[in-house]
Amino acid sequence: MLHIKSLDEGLEIFKALGSSVRVEIIKILLKCNGMNMNELASQLNITNGALTGHIKKLEDCGIVTVTSESAGHGNQKKCSVHLDKILIDFESQLENTNAYNTDIKIGHFSSYEVYPTCGLASSTALIGEVDDTRYFSHPDRYNADILWFTKGYVEYIIPNFIPYSQKIDKITISAELGSEAPGVNDVWPSDISFYINDIFIGSWTSPGDFGDVKGIFTPDWWYPNWNQYGLLKLLVVNKKGTFIDGLQISDVNISNLNLTDKSTIRFKLSVNPDSKYVGGLTIYGKNFGNYNQDIKVKLNYSPIAPAE
Repeated sequence: MLHIKSLDEGLEIFKALGSSVRVEIIKILLKCNGMNMNELASQLNITNGALTGHIKKLEDCGIVTVTSESAGHGNQKKCSVHLDKILIDFESQLENTNAYNTDIKIGHFSSYEVYPTCGLASSTALIGEVDDTRYFSHPDRYNADILWFTKGYVEYIIPNFIPYSQKIDKITISAELGSEAPGVNDVWPSDISFYINDIFIGSWTSPGDFGDVKGIFTPDWWYPNWNQYGLLKLLVVNKKGTFIDGLQISDVNISNLNLTDKSTIRFKLSVNPDSKYVGGLTIYGKNFGNYNQDIKVKLNYSPIAPAE
């Protein structure tokens, strides 16, 4: 998912989509789950040269990816749709003037309880042994850029450095997430639950543990039959409730959390053993997956009203 936070930021995306040919390209690629350049040009009834220009515009803004694959007569270029969703935020940019932004490294969890299959890795190597939960306490886990487990939880403390005498009006969290199957399985649902300060704020069902193609930022040493990438999810708690990618998942709103500049904010991601789909959790950080980001957090705040 791509989150466009302003109209100016999304200008190149809008230009790329402002062509009936390029929209048709996206529709064909979605329907066929990718297609090589020759087939695509033939289906569109345009020359390869004309197609190359359209694909370049879609590739430059991240809508489409192009990979080389071996064929009977040499390498061919295959086009695939990269983005699963585009979320455009039309809210006033004034809210960014009263906002605290921070990133949390994947390995910087404050507490955990996990069960195999599980593990952690940095950008250069595995951390300890796979399926040995003790390594979630190893000092090297602070370097982790990916972690995975079948059930249990990890919990992070969100740094809270908003100014004094302020209250938090909105929490926005984005992270690349997926399920955890033995090996990989694109159809492997998992119910992932979210908590803030032990208050359940909602859940999202991950559709699978994706490994059909290599993650864009997943390092070359990573095993090809292991999870490669997840889906970028945007979790928002505001005055109206809790939302994932703009869809409401619970009525828990920011007032229920009662957060101020003095609050410790604990964010937990959990796969509960009594869930309908206990399919594990993988969290991707920088140097893994398709988005090259850690857990990103934004806290919007405003002054606490004086007591009457």
